[in-house]
Amino acid sequence: MRIAICPGSFDPLTNGHLDVIQRATKLFDRVVVAVAHNAAKRPCFTLEERMKLAADAVKHLPSVKVDSFDCLLVEFAERTGAQAIIRGLRAVSDFEFEFQLALMNRNMNERVETIFMMPKDTYTYLSSRMIKEIARLGGDVRAFVPAHIKAALDEKFKSNRP
Repeated sequence: MRIAICPGSFDPLTNGHLDVIQRATKLFDRVVVAVAHNAAKRPCFTLEERMKLAADAVKHLPSVKVDSFDCLLVEFAERTGAQAIIRGLRAVSDFEFEFQLALMNRNMNERVETIFMMPKDTYTYLSSRMIKEIARLGGDVRAFVPAHIKAALDEKFKSNRP
């Protein structure tokens, strides 16, 4: 079985993330959306909330499962039997950092390949950070995230609005 991991903080998961995940299902038998627990970051949503939001977003994709990890990504890949890590690239500015990560991961475990995928051009400008800021300021994010994630953002930021 060919297994790939799509890792990220997914705070929150965007339509760009979904686009990459859906396209990865055409290349792999199983895709694991791996939600990172990163103590250094201060996410808007808890790990449990991010996992639930992601699971609801991919429930229509039978070959996709959601899991979390708090270890080295290559260790998680080894535990799950994954052969590949899928990383989304929005712009050239993403490439240098992602390239360094891919080389480091290969150095730690050469059995796991990194595959870069670009989202549809309509999603190249999306970032979770930008979407949170728009939602925090009362803007409409329905074009950028699934409806249930828009509702979660509205609920999260409702006290910030006049």
